[in-house]
Amino acid sequence: MPQPAYVSIAGEIAKKIRTGKLSPGTQLHSYSEMAELYEVSGVVIRQAVALLLSQGLVRTIPRKGTFVAERPDLVRVSPERQFESVEGSFGNESDRHVHVDREVRRVSAGAHAEVLGITPEDTVVHVITKVTEDGRPISISDTYQPVARLETAPLFLEEAIADRHPTADHASWLGTAAGDLVKTVHQRFLSDAEDVVMISNVSYPRDRYSAFVFRMKLDDGREAVTWPATSNGKL
Repeated sequence: MPQPAYVSIAGEIAKKIRTGKLSPGTQLHSYSEMAELYEVSGVVIRQAVALLLSQGLVRTIPRKGTFVAERPDLVRVSPERQFESVEGSFGNESDRHVHVDREVRRVSAGAHAEVLGITPEDTVVHVITKVTEDGRPISISDTYQPVARLETAPLFLEEAIADRHPTADHASWLGTAAGDLVKTVHQRFLSDAEDVVMISNVSYPRDRYSAFVFRMKLDDGREAVTWPATSNGKL
């Protein structure tokens, strides 16, 4: 999906914050100044700032302005993240070199058949995505999508994020020591009819993201519905 202007602007500012180019306490330009700088409307700037606020990267002080947070959190944010490529998402988190490798193959559904609502013999597209940052492995995912549903657009995404022991392949890629936990993300993409269009299992180093569980609509322009895992949305 194309990336909205406010997501691109927020990503550019977020990268400056996370790489130290904008230090904690730095005041951002006013909305009107940023609108002129990025050649967009004030509404777009307000959306970009709202996204940065939801990520914990900035804070606002009434009648004073918007400032870089003292301790910016690295938080997975949706639905905006779904408009970014893997390269774009990680590129907005670091000024280091990000490299993405993908392996695509067709296999039998096997053990994934039940959650996909198909038979073990049905064919799925299996995509393995591996990400490095300056040569260091930082992410690996396995995505499965039934061939029969390749043309079905998802409307909902459900994610469950937790610290778990990784699979053998994920542990090997991330270089995880025996017994160590990683941050795992289980995703289910659902159609309007609640059919599971695709599932994905992602692993990151344990300290990379804050964790929460939520459900959202992917249809841009429709209201997202979320359910935090705890009262503050973090585990």
